Amino acid sequence: QVLLAESGGGLVQAGGSLRLSCAASGRTSSSYDMGWFRQAPGKDREFVGAVSWNGRNTYYADAVKGRFTISRDNAKNTVFLQMNILKPEDTAVYYCAASSSRLYGSIWFAQNHRYDYWGQGTQVTVSS
Repeated sequence: QVLLAESGGGLVQAGGSLRLSCAASGRTSSSYDMGWFRQAPGKDREFVGAVSWNGRNTYYADAVKGRFTISRDNAKNTVFLQMNILKPEDTAVYYCAASSSRLYGSIWFAQNHRYDYWGQGTQVTVSS
C-alpha cells in the first residue's frame, strides 16, 4: 500500500513558477514508477509527466515539454514537479500517481490506468 500526498499548488500569474511535491509513504514507495497527471474542469485527466523508479528516465507531455521538470528524491520518498513559464491553460488539479508494476516506454508511462495509487490532488490556478 502506498499513500500519496501532493502539495505546493496555488494561484500564480502567467509566466510564473510553482513547484509541486508528492510525498509517498509505504515501505517500498521508492521503487515505484511515478507520474503526474492533471484534470481541468470539464476535461479528462491528462498525462503531464513521469519519472522512472530510479530517476533515470523522464517523460513529458508535449504541452509541458521544456517548461516542466520532474525529479525525485528516493531518500525522502518525494517526487517533484517544477513548473515554469506557467500558462492559463495549465490551470487544473494536479495528481501524482504510483505504479506498482514496472513501466516501459513513454506510452506506458502516459497511460493512467497503469497507475495503482493516486493522491488527492492539488489545485494550480494560473491567472492571465
